[in-house]
Amino acid sequence: MSGPLEGVVVLSLAEQYPGPYATLLLADLGADVIMVERPGSGDPARAFPDFFSSIARNKRSICLDLKSEHELQRFYRLVEQADVVLEGYAPGTAARLGIGYDRLKELQPRLIYASISGYGQTGPYRSRPGHDISFQAVAGLMHGQTGSGDDTPAAPFGDVSAAMFAAFAIVTALYAREKTKLGTYIDVSMTDALVSWLTPFVAISMNGGTPIDVTQSPAYGSFACADGRVLALSIAHEDHFWRRLCSLLTLPESAELGHAQRVQRRAVLRAEIAARILARDLAYWSKELDAHAIPWAPVNDVTAVTTDPHFVSRGLFVDIPRADGSIERHVRQPVVFSSYSTYVRLPTPGLGEHTDSVIAALGSRKTDS
Repeated sequence: MSGPLEGVVVLSLAEQYPGPYATLLLADLGADVIMVERPGSGDPARAFPDFFSSIARNKRSICLDLKSEHELQRFYRLVEQADVVLEGYAPGTAARLGIGYDRLKELQPRLIYASISGYGQTGPYRSRPGHDISFQAVAGLMHGQTGSGDDTPAAPFGDVSAAMFAAFAIVTALYAREKTKLGTYIDVSMTDALVSWLTPFVAISMNGGTPIDVTQSPAYGSFACADGRVLALSIAHEDHFWRRLCSLLTLPESAELGHAQRVQRRAVLRAEIAARILARDLAYWSKELDAHAIPWAPVNDVTAVTTDPHFVSRGLFVDIPRADGSIERHVRQPVVFSSYSTYVRLPTPGLGEHTDSVIAALGSRKTDS
């Protein structure tokens, strides 16, 4: 089976994480993603080969110096036959280089052009530099941090949220173009994406309500086991799950407490739960919690994730051979279609590996001219 985006040509000018992750999602769906990298150094993420490899599969790499008029003209010829351009420059930079949407849509009126930036193309923060922690902070994800300097986010949610919104928007624009024949410009802000992820909390607050805080439930959190492993319980407001837990942990006097009562007695109840969990190892709790149909999970590190029997059984990890015979391991596209393939087909490309073949295939002259 072919990928649902087979035949779609994407030119990626984005570097580091959000843009490359967005194009990874598109590439896994079958799009021909061509990374346009700077000669000599390429994407700065190449300085971290393992990281770069994790999000560069299924793509091809070409080198063009877009500050050179000759190379810029080559890029323009590629744009004429492309469907999508994605860039991650600071706002205004692409236009100054002559590769902004207004210029490129003259070459390809049906072009879908997406820009990913920290704060978006408009607004008072548009030119402010930042990394993921900046975007999480202003978007409200770090509220309640102590300010010690050690309260760093667990994952780069700003990068990933923006990447997913960008991929979603590009696919939406491709679908719309089939009906309207029109291209479009897409402005993706990492901070906007994070605020959107917090919609149930932000919207409730804007309307004068009190956002739901499931973390106040005593059985919603992580607990240490006797063998040093940690498990997470995820009982929020559900009384039936709470009663099952009380039965398992022999807490009969607390079984009929409602959610509000449980929150009120959170400290005491949590201490009782923690003491009982600590008395047995993870293997015991795995069997018992499943037997009682209680929502829980082991707290895995990334190494444990790769051997977790559930993910292994779903085929989430795949191997792909390199040209030298070695193997790259990848996390496959998590979306599974019954009628389409989302397979890993190309290993990490070398810098500029496909320059000649790409330019030749898209009707331009070769790089040795």
